[in-house]
Amino acid sequence: QVQLVESGGGLVQAGGSLRLSCAASGRTFSNYIMGWFRQAPGKEREFVAAIGRSGRTTNYTDSVKGRFTISRDNAKNTVYLQMNSLKPEDTAVYYCAVRSGVIPKMTTTSVDYWGQGTQVTVSS
Repeated sequence: QVQLVESGGGLVQAGGSLRLSCAASGRTFSNYIMGWFRQAPGKEREFVAAIGRSGRTTNYTDSVKGRFTISRDNAKNTVYLQMNSLKPEDTAVYYCAVRSGVIPKMTTTSVDYWGQGTQVTVSS
């Protein structure tokens, strides 16, 4: 049984920081690309960031480049998303995602497993 459990969401003021974690179980996740998506109210779920199996390659959506950093610890089967300089438009439910493959690119239709989501709210 594959499980992805996110944590670290919360309420923060604009300009602040949060660190999301996603603990995975049920597979050897060092063989998988891991990433994050987000979904704001009334909007479609969108890609945020992905990281390759070794952790050496990453991919970000343009709106978070320079502010967010994705990393992983394969020994702990955990992926992280460090979010700095948060803006109100970053407010969303953030979902951990996993897919098989080599290149760290993800779409909603390519994801194999989803987490349950964690709320991030950025106040102005």
